[in-house]
Amino acid sequence: MKGSMKGKIFGTVTVGERGQMVIPAEVRKVFKIKTGDKLIVLAKRDTLSLVPAESFSQFLNEASEIMAKFKAKT
Repeated sequence: MKGSMKGKIFGTVTVGERGQMVIPAEVRKVFKIKTGDKLIVLAKRDTLSLVPAESFSQFLNEASEIMAKFKAKT
């Protein structure tokens, strides 16, 4: 997340009967979230984070490459 977005409050969501929630339009626009996009739900203590699945997958691939290079040096 860019520094200008750090800590921004976009509003609230309500969890419906079936556990669904609507992500506010401004959030969808800023983060380019479209219908059908998959998000990873991460939890740390009492905080939830939503991360685009594609970004998370890319992060894991890059982390794996770094670990492989590190292991090759040792």
